[in-house]
Amino acid sequence: MAQLGKDSFSAGGALMPVFEAVELLFARVPCVEGVETVGVADAEGRILAQALEAPIDLPGFDNSAVDGYAVRFHDLSPDAETILSVEGRVAAGHAPGPAPAAGKAVRIFTGAAMPEGMDTVFMQEDCRVLDDGSVGLPPGLEQGANRRLRGEDIAKGEAALARGRLLRPEDLGLAAALGVDRLQVRRRLKAAIFSTGDEIVSPGEPLRQAAVYDANRFVLHGLLRRQGVDVTDLGILIDDPDKIGQALRDAARTHDLVLTSGGVSTGEEDHVKAAIAQNGSMVFWRLAIKPGRPVAMGVIEGAPFVGLPGNPVAVFVTFIYVVRPLIAALSGAVHEPAPLLPVRSGFAYKKKKGRREYVRVSLWRDASGEMVAEKYPVEGAAVLTSLTRTHGFVELPEDATSVAPGDKVAYIDYGLIR
Repeated sequence: MAQLGKDSFSAGGALMPVFEAVELLFARVPCVEGVETVGVADAEGRILAQALEAPIDLPGFDNSAVDGYAVRFHDLSPDAETILSVEGRVAAGHAPGPAPAAGKAVRIFTGAAMPEGMDTVFMQEDCRVLDDGSVGLPPGLEQGANRRLRGEDIAKGEAALARGRLLRPEDLGLAAALGVDRLQVRRRLKAAIFSTGDEIVSPGEPLRQAAVYDANRFVLHGLLRRQGVDVTDLGILIDDPDKIGQALRDAARTHDLVLTSGGVSTGEEDHVKAAIAQNGSMVFWRLAIKPGRPVAMGVIEGAPFVGLPGNPVAVFVTFIYVVRPLIAALSGAVHEPAPLLPVRSGFAYKKKKGRREYVRVSLWRDASGEMVAEKYPVEGAAVLTSLTRTHGFVELPEDATSVAPGDKVAYIDYGLIR
């Protein structure tokens, strides 16, 4: 477990900008201990614990990029078709024979090793095969065309994959192509989650009068699993500060991270914030973000704790912009912010200066082919369909105060958030 001291952070009373919160996390949160070796096929979604250097050149030899004819460039006529007799044939996976004589072509196939001394390959569809088996080669091809050089992808000893990289399928392919069958990765984080509130009921149970079904734990469970985190679901806690405090302490002793939803605002029945203060220390409480201002981060039993808001859209947003960077810091990962794509606004909107806002939008393509973002008509942070019926967010920075139709805005696709 990552052990944080109660004085690892200092919390101010003012709203903290999101970027400051993220910088604070990476400056103060240590990476959890624990490294394991896994097969390449099982490494997708894991964090690389040790940089991988290429043990071999890739490719390991000069080879042909196409099916065609290998030649020596200096045997070619610069202005007219060149006729060469064909001597030999090289297929992929077979060593080429002795170097052919000058003025000869070799039949070659994609991936096959280049015969010694030959440096250029003509695509077969550009060539003319004569009745006697010789081949006509058109003028104009550059020297080295259609030849892959040894080590042009990556050279032996070069950095192939950086420490802290979130491993994707293409990374596994590169490791395998280098002959690496096992990788050292960080162990999976262990997170405990629970919801709070007398009004919350688990799906499948009878719905009491004035109660609502709990969606937040399931949003959190899915988001954590997407991050490669092992999740312990501790269910729902009633609004009892002693029980909440005990649950926080118990979960923190056996997990790397504890997440709750609800109970972090200023109401008389919001007990999570008080439980942090009584059982640990507060890092920050309120962020300059909408939706999701009441976000409480603290340290309990040496483990980081984040109390997320009670509304599911706010849970979704604050997880992405607070918990996701925290997971990266705990995992020793390189944090990769969600990419911002420029689109045109199809809506008008006003906001307060000094906070970052995320507006749920759908995209459509106008007659000119430009992508336009249209705001979901219902803005409430409790409206789950505003997530299921939209494609992503428009991010409005702290200094913005309004958006007009036609303005360029920054769009974040839900599918690109990992």
